[in-house]
Amino acid sequence: MGSIRPLCRTATLAVLAVMLTACLSRKERPPSGETFSAGDTYSRTYPVAPAAACEAAQRALLGQGYLIGKKSTDTFEATKSFQPKSDVHTQLNVRTTCLSQPRGGAIVFVNALQDRYELNTTVKSASIGVSMIGSVSLPIGSSSANLVRVGSSTVQNREFYRRLFEQVGHYVSSSEDLPASQAPELPADPA
Repeated sequence: MGSIRPLCRTATLAVLAVMLTACLSRKERPPSGETFSAGDTYSRTYPVAPAAACEAAQRALLGQGYLIGKKSTDTFEATKSFQPKSDVHTQLNVRTTCLSQPRGGAIVFVNALQDRYELNTTVKSASIGVSMIGSVSLPIGSSSANLVRVGSSTVQNREFYRRLFEQVGHYVSSSEDLPASQAPELPADPA
């Protein structure tokens, strides 16, 4: 009986060593197959200053019904809402950053985040206590409906970004055609 205990300890230690080796050798995979490859899905370069590139990106998004939100000198956010079903709401938030290139021009980075919301309805009922029967719940009361975020993901559709960057390029080239002294005409103040 005395020789079985050292044998069990040795077997236990061997199993633990194999499990520890397996855990340490397992490579952590990045979410969604993130590879940081040399592809240019989320960025393009343009032969203009960063401010002009950001303005062209804003015009491209405004032309598609986006609302410009947070804005600084080299970044801005634009949002657009969709309602594919009566109880589902989707919001697309496009974040854009425009930076200068070392050899001139600008690089524009775009990232779109899609949030999905669903309608959550809650009904509040009233309870009445009756001594002989007990407690009775009645559907008398109020109900409320709230949109609850059920998912959020980065848009990875290359075609979406390609079309957006083409539209930005259109506005970049149309701004290069204007003489520097010619400012666009603005409507008169309503006051």
